[in-house]
Amino acid sequence: MYEMTLMERAEAIANILDETSPKTIDFLEQSSPFELLVAAVLSAQTTDRQVNAVVPDLFGAYPDAFHLAAADIEDVMKIIKSTGFYRVKAAHIITLSRQLVEYHNGEVPMNMNDLTALSGVGRKVANVILGKLSDYPAIIVDTHFGRVVQRLALVTSSDPVVIERQIIDLINPESRYRFSMTVNLHGRTICRARKSECGICKLCSLCPSCIPV
Repeated sequence: MYEMTLMERAEAIANILDETSPKTIDFLEQSSPFELLVAAVLSAQTTDRQVNAVVPDLFGAYPDAFHLAAADIEDVMKIIKSTGFYRVKAAHIITLSRQLVEYHNGEVPMNMNDLTALSGVGRKVANVILGKLSDYPAIIVDTHFGRVVQRLALVTSSDPVVIERQIIDLINPESRYRFSMTVNLHGRTICRARKSECGICKLCSLCPSCIPV
């Protein structure tokens, strides 16, 4: 079907998405590294829209790690309840705030090892932070990204760790964060889980899953 290598097809896909996507793509509302970290933890198993709806109240009450570290968990649970799994999430964000205060003077560290040592922070959340706030070549494997790259046959696994590793082999470091964001946006707007818009998809000629109308 394709007269190009997998790496060439990945590059072509990345170029099309880069050219057709907004120059700036942000899903979580935040004004500081701390806010982005907490919002990213809260985004597990819910929508970014729901997180964005609760964080103004959360950060209004607890604007930094020092305040959230001393928060009453019942109050935090009440604020974030609509994001789901709110008991676990409240415990995570209070604990990670205490860890930031104790080990990092309240600041968000900018390396993978320190980030993933924080409560509730896995590689996906850490890559969100590093990709947005540093020059780290982050690949952010969330539900949307994983679905799209599997449909495009760029990867051979549904395991996020394997997906990250295989995409790293295909995309140049300087393009990885941008690729993460454009693929994610494509998954939200065109290559959706229930009803993909293959008829208007600009990647259709490069996608073995495409069903043109």
